[in-house]
Amino acid sequence: MSRRRSFTRAELESFRDAVVPDLLPNAPGQELKLLFVGINPGLWTAATQTHFAHPGNRFYPALLLGGVITEPVDPADGMGEAERTMMRERGIGISNVVHRATAKASELSAEELRVGGRRLTELVARERPRVVAIAGITAYRTAFGVPKAVPGRQPETLDDLWSGAELWVVPNPSGLNAHETVPSLAAAYREVAQAAGII
Repeated sequence: MSRRRSFTRAELESFRDAVVPDLLPNAPGQELKLLFVGINPGLWTAATQTHFAHPGNRFYPALLLGGVITEPVDPADGMGEAERTMMRERGIGISNVVHRATAKASELSAEELRVGGRRLTELVARERPRVVAIAGITAYRTAFGVPKAVPGRQPETLDDLWSGAELWVVPNPSGLNAHETVPSLAAAYREVAQAAGII
């Protein structure tokens, strides 16, 4: 039975500027193969301390449809430890460009995104994932000063800057991104999972 709860607007607002910890390997022998990177946590994500947790977000359904994960994840009431372990054992991690929670990504300043971009490159140097998949082309362009970047695999010349990790930009799974569907997201996420050796 899926867990599902709701929050009042006031409850959600109380989580503004909260931080959600990265989901990263935490046991011997666990390798970070694929690091998904969101723009920043939404308020529902902050309230549940679970990345991509809003019920309208299509991240986990797309992962399941694409074969990136093998068990469904319903994060809306907070991901359980068994679900976190499953993600880690598959070599999947999750972080954000900016770590403070807002109601909308548009509330972030360009400077926050640039600072977050520098912090992300430090995380990649430390954790050394095979593939980094940033979910959102507009935030990527701002954070890393590449205004003409297009979605997909970024130039191989960037691999050295990213400590040998392949860098991809994939579609944002937010329900606000009307250009994408669960099947189109699943195809994009499957491609990066294949590049990372998960599939």
